[in-house]
Amino acid sequence: MLETEGYAVAEALGFAVPDHLIVQGADDVDPTDLDRLSSARVVVKVLSPEIAHKTELGGIRVTARAAAPVRAAVTTLEQRFTGWPVLGFAIVEYVPHAERPGAELLLGMRNTPDFGPVVTVGLGGVQTEFWAERLRDGDSLAMFAPGFDTLDRIAERCAATAVGALAMGHLRGGTVHLPGTQLNEIIWNVIQFAGSPAASELDELEFNPVALTGNRAVVLDAVVRLAPLAATPPYPPRPTDKLGALLQPRSAAVIGVSEHRNPGRIILENMLREGFPPERLHVIKPEADQVAGVRCYPTVEALPECVDLLVVSVPAAEVPTVIDDVVAHRKAESLIVIPGGLGERAGTEDRESRIRRSLERARSTDWAGPVLNGGNCLGVRSAPGCYDTTFIPGYKLPPAGGPRAPLALISQSGAFTVARASRYVGLEPRYVISVGNQTDLTVGDYLTYLTADPDVRVVGCYVEAFRPGDGRRWLEAAAELVAGGRQIVLYRAGRTPAGSRATISHTAAVAGDYVVARALAEAAGVLVADTLDDFDDLVRLCCQLEGKQVAGRRLGAVSNAGFECVAFADRLGTFSLAPLTPATRDGLRRCFTRARLDGVVGVGNPLDLTPITNDEGYEDAVRTVLDDTTVDVAIVGCVPLTPALQTLPAGAGHEEDLTGEGSIVQRLERLYHGSDKA
Repeated sequence: MLETEGYAVAEALGFAVPDHLIVQGADDVDPTDLDRLSSARVVVKVLSPEIAHKTELGGIRVTARAAAPVRAAVTTLEQRFTGWPVLGFAIVEYVPHAERPGAELLLGMRNTPDFGPVVTVGLGGVQTEFWAERLRDGDSLAMFAPGFDTLDRIAERCAATAVGALAMGHLRGGTVHLPGTQLNEIIWNVIQFAGSPAASELDELEFNPVALTGNRAVVLDAVVRLAPLAATPPYPPRPTDKLGALLQPRSAAVIGVSEHRNPGRIILENMLREGFPPERLHVIKPEADQVAGVRCYPTVEALPECVDLLVVSVPAAEVPTVIDDVVAHRKAESLIVIPGGLGERAGTEDRESRIRRSLERARSTDWAGPVLNGGNCLGVRSAPGCYDTTFIPGYKLPPAGGPRAPLALISQSGAFTVARASRYVGLEPRYVISVGNQTDLTVGDYLTYLTADPDVRVVGCYVEAFRPGDGRRWLEAAAELVAGGRQIVLYRAGRTPAGSRATISHTAAVAGDYVVARALAEAAGVLVADTLDDFDDLVRLCCQLEGKQVAGRRLGAVSNAGFECVAFADRLGTFSLAPLTPATRDGLRRCFTRARLDGVVGVGNPLDLTPITNDEGYEDAVRTVLDDTTVDVAIVGCVPLTPALQTLPAGAGHEEDLTGEGSIVQRLERLYHGSDKA
């Protein structure tokens, strides 16, 4: 759209716009028309659907509001843009305003393929990208998706960013460029518009800068792009009610099993190992009666029933035919397709297309067909379903052991899931789901399904790319889970500028795919991991603290090493050190007296117990700090090399036994289980 048409959109959204007029060329400049503009100077702009950002291309001239200089400016632009599809020139009122951070905003809306319309608010002007690059993540931009925020929540989120603090004069000596209520209402109007059917006709809307002057928000530059006619189609609907058949099947079959240890055979053995009833399991294998004690059938059609789950582990070229047979004979409610070479590599797109066509045919019937996980996936582990369809043998990836964790892992990368599972010692997830190519079922489908499973309290997600519209579906499910007291941890891969596929607009450049995903996820309460190590730590921490109460951010810190105490204080982040009540301080002094440490260990927070405190004294001090009413969260460090603590297994040369009732290990574990605090 032309910029003057963009002004009309801005006015409809409640913004002020400068007075302006349009001429076709220098000869059309009329002194009488110029008198309609109130400013002493005017801004002359070239109008063309192919020139979005005029400053970079030299498409703007500022001159006196008089016929001769305006004609000269138009002539200069005519000559500069010879050969361009120029539709005229706008002569725009010059709006005086402070050109400093906080006085100019960027306010944009972009229709993203994964999350739908997303509204971006940031520091505006020609330095937009400079500030976005140099301010910390979350400080430079506020992002909103329609339907997730109230007006109060918008105010809270804007105030937490640099743009809100600067615009509303929250800094010492700062200028109030626009009252907070007005700024929030403007943003609210844009968000409401973004969620309306009219916004679907736009690909992008960008107002930059929006000048905050005279208690008005004036759009000085407007870029509005219409959505292309060949826009990305919505992802086809799936009968996701059949996810229960996939994750908790009552019957199953495997195709692609050999007499030897091929992937299909390993999958069969893993399913049996996990306790899937052999009498409810079938193998599709011509010219065989049974494999590993499981009955065989020659074809898909020959299966004695429509199984809840069929695991497909045949060569990629054969997969479309298998799917055709399943659909033709209605033999499976769900499918896990293992092989790659189904659309993710050049030259294999036709196989994926055949699979999609088969599913579409089935979806048009009263049966609705099967749901499909994969292809190019490692498989699924389901504790409730008593199966493991990964093709990793048990001796390579044995079960973690220990109690079942309230954890589900959802990943596009199979290697990511098994690498995580192998590192989570003592954590046996309820579900480990490798979605692969998302040919049918998506990350968002699984997260939505898990909202109804009360035994899943923590979900870890590794996402490389969402299917069209699935980012919003995932976000809605994540927000519901978080609102119910559950935790979501996200690692979003694909963070490079090239990966963001940014257009030439400032909105897209400062808010690429990763930036958008991170901002929206964090706003929904999701924990976004910067690194894979952070992902692992967050998942483990969420599982271990499940059920604990966190009433605030006041920290009680205890260690037997001075350097750890200093590190606690140095890295508080958003926490503060609890002051400790007089009763707690007296209690600690009594602890030190009993342990004969008075005069050696001082009362403080962080509390440095020094390496001479024994197991009993350590437990006594930690319990006292944990019971303090000003302590919301406790962190306990323990350098194990001191001989005062039992930190070694029983053995020759010492009298320690960390499994003994009196060891620091057992004492701290009892404290952990006996307290509601994190």
